[in-house]
Amino acid sequence: MAATSRTPVVAVTGLGVLTSLGAGKADNWRRLTAGHSGIHAIRRFPTDGLKTTIAGTVDFISVEPFCSSELGERMADLVSEEAIAQSGIGAKGDFPGPLFVAVAPVEIEWPHRQVISAASGANDSVTYDDLLRAASGGQFRGIHDRCMMLSVADHLSERFGTKGSPISLSTACASGASAIQLGVEAIRRGETEAALCVATDGSINPEALIRFSLLSALSTANDPPERAAKPFSKNRDGFVMAEGAGALVLESLQHAKARGAKILGIIEGCGEMADSFHRTRSSPDGKPIVGCIRNALADAGLTPDDIDYINPHGTGTPENDKMESLGVLAVFGERAKTIPISSNKSMIGHTLSAAGAVEAVITLMALEHQRIPPTINYDIPDPAIPLDVVPNTARDAKLRHAISNSFGFGGQNVSLVLAREPV
Repeated sequence: MAATSRTPVVAVTGLGVLTSLGAGKADNWRRLTAGHSGIHAIRRFPTDGLKTTIAGTVDFISVEPFCSSELGERMADLVSEEAIAQSGIGAKGDFPGPLFVAVAPVEIEWPHRQVISAASGANDSVTYDDLLRAASGGQFRGIHDRCMMLSVADHLSERFGTKGSPISLSTACASGASAIQLGVEAIRRGETEAALCVATDGSINPEALIRFSLLSALSTANDPPERAAKPFSKNRDGFVMAEGAGALVLESLQHAKARGAKILGIIEGCGEMADSFHRTRSSPDGKPIVGCIRNALADAGLTPDDIDYINPHGTGTPENDKMESLGVLAVFGERAKTIPISSNKSMIGHTLSAAGAVEAVITLMALEHQRIPPTINYDIPDPAIPLDVVPNTARDAKLRHAISNSFGFGGQNVSLVLAREPV
């Protein structure tokens, strides 16, 4: 429901971001607008024999032995601290609202499995349930607790003192946007004056890489790594896995103004629409994507003519880019060809469960600075995608309203409409 005189306007007062380009808003914004890439050869594990040997791994945070959940939590800590510090809300360890956390699906990873199997004398017929039971007590309790879905949210809630039961969610690549939507809805319903929305994903391990490779979803353009991600280009061949985290402090506009907070932007609308066509492919008629964008615009009380910039899902897979283009053209008509669109994934890769929040942060920074980061590697336009892709160099533009799209596997679609200032 769009904000009315009785529905609180939701403001953003704090932002935090971390990607393979670096930690913090300043470093990421500088490198994004310079067209730098954080994609590189994987050094975390051997890649001999693999079709894809590159990723946007976050190597400047050391986790030994490597654990995806541990890395995810450390990144979430850093972006939450940055966002809360900028917001200046509450006191240290006493955040005055709930926590919504988007995380990757959690499981016992292969290094943990090998440790547990060896110590418990398991044979080759050991099942995953056997491993869970073995990990749930005694010397492996730490592994069990770390590999629970709620572990990241529980630890963040304890550290930052959020209120109520923390909410963990996983809606594939739309997860980060879903976490923001939950925060918006809680404030609009009057359940809280503030919310901390976080998304994190540190899941680049051999098993995850091989799974996506078996889906033929990953780019195999390994050399040079920084040229691999090519959203909307005719020669695109897949996405590049990446890690990162994003955090937003949301408040009702009235609450933020009453305490003298700086308003960084407004979450004007949230839209979603499920697509049950296929586990990985989009419905060929594009209706769920079209409906998702239209729902977000309606929630914001805006028309397609109001949008000045689109931060797309823009993964660089042949299927996703084609379907997103069809959806954008259906919603915006001929004007779609003149609305600037640029994909951050060309530089930072696809941060998976974190993408919706990471890209919302980047969109809000674009609105703040009135500058659009480029889509790098856009050298061979696809004539079937007649959009105004911002190519290779950042572009200054007059921006008031923007939309950020997140379209996940399994048809989990969320679009966010963001504004530079209160309207």
